[in-house]
Amino acid sequence: MPPLRICLASAEVSPFAKTGGLGDVTGALARYLWKAGQDVRLFFPFYSSIDTGPHDIGPVDFIRHLGIRLGRRTFEFSAFCTTLPRTELQVYLVHCPELYHRRGLYADDGDEHLRFAMLGRAALECCQRMGWAPDVVHCNDWHTALMPLDLKTHYAWDKLFARSRTVLTLHNVGYQGVFGAGVVDDLDFAAHASLLFQDDLSADRLNFLKTGILYADVLTTVSPTHAHEIQTEQYGMGLDDLLRRRHDHLVGILNGVDYEEWDPAIDPHLPFHYTADDLDGKEQNKRALLQDLSLRYAPGVPALGIVSRLTGQKGIDLYYEVLPPLLRHRDVRLVALGSGEPRYEEFFAALQREFPGKACFYRGFHNPLAHRIEAGCDLFLMPSLYEPCGLNQMYSQRYGTVPVVRKTGGLADAVDPWDPTTGRGTGFLFDHYTPDGLAWAIARALETYNNPDHWRRLIANGMSRDFSWERQTERYVDLYRRLAGG
Repeated sequence: MPPLRICLASAEVSPFAKTGGLGDVTGALARYLWKAGQDVRLFFPFYSSIDTGPHDIGPVDFIRHLGIRLGRRTFEFSAFCTTLPRTELQVYLVHCPELYHRRGLYADDGDEHLRFAMLGRAALECCQRMGWAPDVVHCNDWHTALMPLDLKTHYAWDKLFARSRTVLTLHNVGYQGVFGAGVVDDLDFAAHASLLFQDDLSADRLNFLKTGILYADVLTTVSPTHAHEIQTEQYGMGLDDLLRRRHDHLVGILNGVDYEEWDPAIDPHLPFHYTADDLDGKEQNKRALLQDLSLRYAPGVPALGIVSRLTGQKGIDLYYEVLPPLLRHRDVRLVALGSGEPRYEEFFAALQREFPGKACFYRGFHNPLAHRIEAGCDLFLMPSLYEPCGLNQMYSQRYGTVPVVRKTGGLADAVDPWDPTTGRGTGFLFDHYTPDGLAWAIARALETYNNPDHWRRLIANGMSRDFSWERQTERYVDLYRRLAGG
């Protein structure tokens, strides 16, 4: 079967530029599509914040100083290329200093609509200069969501794209790219305004993500459960009606895990390696983690881990009523890593002050510590209000760390409830977003921890799960082939 030609466009790609899961997913998907033998070309902005030191980045000689007209302005861009780490896959950076030389990946300078509309247009212009006709143009989140409409308007004349089909992945519908209707002229859509949502224009707004949902051939989101959730008023963020109308074109595919990076048998960040057949190293990692963080280690005392952005979405509010009494009345240890809203950061800092030797908070992000928490803790807490996919619940299972999660999105899809009568399951789930729900799930987990036979079975179940990108990539390839075939 001939390889598929897949054009991937994203605002973030790990390890070059990322603020969250979007960068991890697009980088990993591109890598594993390449490993599967597909012809994939990945486009993202050449931000000035990218650390070029580890990468050999050079210009593409035949894509230099090209102009793209957006409204009354013309922006000049060039393409640079490098290889994605651990592959020979060439990826392409859109170099436009006027738009991408900012302090961070995202900005509040009033031209975000131009910065990311430019990314989509530049990716298609590069395909033209390459003479490369993609079977599938795969867009990600609001930043590149105008590309399906671009193909139907600005590039409708070009037979190169005559057979191209579009996929839009909704990583987080809470971020939609909403701007005033005045940007229609800036984006060169004035002549095609009839194709935009007229009610939105009347209300003086243009919604990038909503436009992409309307015009993409297929929509995907990052877990099957979340694909259903976003069609409800509770989780649809105002897009539920449109998503219900397009439900026949909406598919949920769970994100994968890169086991070349997340595997306790080979993880370079761990002082001790271990496997499902030999768990001695897990207890050694626990002792080392707690001692390094000035927490008291004692055999048989469970350690709870948290690695999270500290935002309301992640369920941090539930901890206010649950963690202080837990630390006060139970002999447990808590290790939390994260940053976000100041009130949440102060909450965890206060726990460390109130419970010295039992609780530790590391403000910020520290990748080696994140790996050590996964390996050194017994339980991992993810009580999210909503979670399109989530990755830590999958990392945790591979590391023999039992997840305690709310039954939502990818958490519901990736964690099977523990059943002591059958010995099946990989973690503990609670339904209702309340402190009592979280406290109940933690209590069940701690009760099970005190039963060594059940706990060993629970760990073995989790470590045997396969969330590899190889498996998930097969689902994308199947989707692409069905789409490209008509």
